[in-house]
Amino acid sequence: QVHLVESGGGLVQTGASLRLSCAGSGGALSNYAMGWFRQAPGKEREFVAAISFSGISTFYADSVKGRFTISRDNSNSALYLQMNSLKPDDTAVYSCAARRDPLTSSTYMRESRYNYWGQGTQVTVSS
Repeated sequence: QVHLVESGGGLVQTGASLRLSCAGSGGALSNYAMGWFRQAPGKEREFVAAISFSGISTFYADSVKGRFTISRDNSNSALYLQMNSLKPDDTAVYSCAARRDPLTSSTYMRESRYNYWGQGTQVTVSS
């Protein structure tokens, strides 16, 4: 059982940067592939980024490629999402998630394959 807690959200202007953190406890984070998802008001939750057990492989939604960077620090049981050039469309509650099975090209974006979830942190980008 792993417990995840996000932090780092806030209210920023268009073009600003934020770094989200996800702290894990209850198990070695290196035993899980990790992902970030977001949910905007009135919309379904969508995939943002994912990272493999070791951090070597990463995956991104087309909407954030070139702007967001996912990384992890297994020694500190932490997951990060560096967000640059933020846009109003990035406004959402961002949640981190962990999965026991390895990422694949067809499942890295499927939220049903992630076993543990944090409660989320709010990111609001004003125009």
